[in-house]
Amino acid sequence: MTEDIRDITIIGGGPTGLFAAFYAGMRGTSVRIVDSLPELGGQLTALYPEKFIFDVGGFPKVRAKELAMDLVSQAMQFEPSVELDQEVREVVDQEDGTLRLVCSGGDYLTRALVIAGGKGAFEPRKLDVPGYDELLGRGVHYAVKKPEDFQGKRILVVGGGDSALDWTLILKDHAERLVLAHRRDAFRAHEKSVSDLMAAEEAGEVEIRTFHEVAEIHGADRVEGVTLFDNRTDDRTKMEIDVILTFLGFKPDLGPIQRWGLVVRKNRLLVNHLMETNRRGVYAAGDIVDYEGKLDLIVSGFSEAAIAVNNAVHHVNPNARVNPGHSTNMKVFK
Repeated sequence: MTEDIRDITIIGGGPTGLFAAFYAGMRGTSVRIVDSLPELGGQLTALYPEKFIFDVGGFPKVRAKELAMDLVSQAMQFEPSVELDQEVREVVDQEDGTLRLVCSGGDYLTRALVIAGGKGAFEPRKLDVPGYDELLGRGVHYAVKKPEDFQGKRILVVGGGDSALDWTLILKDHAERLVLAHRRDAFRAHEKSVSDLMAAEEAGEVEIRTFHEVAEIHGADRVEGVTLFDNRTDDRTKMEIDVILTFLGFKPDLGPIQRWGLVVRKNRLLVNHLMETNRRGVYAAGDIVDYEGKLDLIVSGFSEAAIAVNNAVHHVNPNARVNPGHSTNMKVFK
């Protein structure tokens, strides 16, 4: 066990966790990444790999899966150990000041911990209608990995946020028929996405059903149709559909993290300006943290990861500087 100890362990293999792993490696520490998902990339690869991201520095636009691949490549250059499909159940203080992570697949020792678990375990909000649970994964989906899988399909998209509109605009070129149903007539998405959606409707590429909700999903082994209802009049419309995509958001759930003795506020970990939690040697960064002025952006996570790691490095080695200087002057890159 002691031979397997790492200076810094990162919980979470999404963009913030991957950048933290890179930064910790750049600082010359030994690093381990632990993630509950079967692959690195977090939500970038698990939920919206084909979506474009426009607000990451240096990229006018970048597809989520491509950004994830670059982040993985950046992190792996310092050869961190990676433990996937591992849920961290407990974090136990050892007598020598180290931390023991009790995981589903074994225990891991670390001198410092950076929690970068996004919003925790993400559970999709479900439609509470007949047929949803029975046909989930058999025509009912809450995520898209390969748009080509939906080529020539009759698709119903449910939702009015960014994900719903983004996937509607992507899939309109693949679908035989594409219907967007939203319970209101106002969309919670970027203005350009809304204007592009209206243009697609004008061109006959998309059907928009505002004030409509799903009453029932029909099918035996797979989705065969759906009944929509107008929430103003209760008028019912039944249509033949092959695929139902529900983009209703996710319920954040910290899971076991809530039992680690950390201060939690609004389902997030409270940190100070050094990204320190209330436990010695435990830092956090990304969507999982809360502090005054917090912004839920990938670029904010990158900054928080650097702050957390630099202070974790100083915790592991009090003689190490907190501020490492600019990467262009570092010997590790020469």
